[in-house]
Amino acid sequence: MCTNLVIAGESSMPEICEEGLSFYAEALRGSEPSDECPECLLSLGLLRRIPGGRFAAVPPGLAANTVTRPMERTIEEAQRALSAARTSLHRAEEVYWDSARGDGDTSIRVIRGADVISATLSSAVHSCHEELLTAQPAGGRPQELLRKALDSDLPALERGIRQRTIYQHTVRTHGPTLSYVERISAAGAEVRTLDEVFDRLIVCDRRIAFIPDPVEERRQVALAIEHPGVVRYLVGLFEHSWVRATPLPHTPSEYRPPLLLDETRKAVLQLMVNGYTDKTIASRLGMSVRTVATHMAKASEAFDSRSRAQLAYLIARAGLLDEEFPEASEL
Repeated sequence: MCTNLVIAGESSMPEICEEGLSFYAEALRGSEPSDECPECLLSLGLLRRIPGGRFAAVPPGLAANTVTRPMERTIEEAQRALSAARTSLHRAEEVYWDSARGDGDTSIRVIRGADVISATLSSAVHSCHEELLTAQPAGGRPQELLRKALDSDLPALERGIRQRTIYQHTVRTHGPTLSYVERISAAGAEVRTLDEVFDRLIVCDRRIAFIPDPVEERRQVALAIEHPGVVRYLVGLFEHSWVRATPLPHTPSEYRPPLLLDETRKAVLQLMVNGYTDKTIASRLGMSVRTVATHMAKASEAFDSRSRAQLAYLIARAGLLDEEFPEASEL
């Protein structure tokens, strides 16, 4: 029985098998094989049934016209459709740039609406050819967003795209994000974390960058930037952060390294000394206000301080933030 198939679009064509070749050779000699006719010979048009239940051998050249011509027509139609699509998109691109030049700005587009932003980002990632850079502040991401990200990131990585992502240290204890990191890391992505990330950023092929609008609602308005100089500037910010960031291992046993306690607590205390409130510290470091309060309480207990001002003074006098941070067990 023929089991080897050559897939062509939505149809399949069997490859000729050894039994089929033997059966075909006997049919060409005029003998009547006793075995059942292999299906591959009928599918390829090399044998035809004739009255009386017998088979007639067909020359391969004649069979080729019958079998391959429909495939060639399908390919030709697909090529014409592809050419028409490229022509239409090229014409639309000319109108797009003419319109942009008429507004005096050819490099920045405003994208409104969470669904439109999501669809635009997915399209951009799908169009990436070489590199995808992302910075994702504010701690762990919702599971639904992570599922959508996987749907676009994994195919991109399979195409050979180099993906680098920066999160904040707080994701090191966020299960859904760690599961996502494990999947994309196994596919070739690189992930690092920082105490603070400058802001959300996505850059495709160093050609187009997406950032949230700094004035409008962050999840409802985004900016697509195509000005080469601005994109280079944003890539430079990313690279500066990448060098300072710490790789995030995706082995389950390494999900909670001392780094999360040491560097994060140091960042909390540094911002406190600089006069930031717990709410602002939590926002900048991508953690809850309760977590910030826990770090503060641990530090207050270690320094035996009775107020926030006294704690800041004792930390500054000890020069704690100017040196290597002690082990978590010391605080």
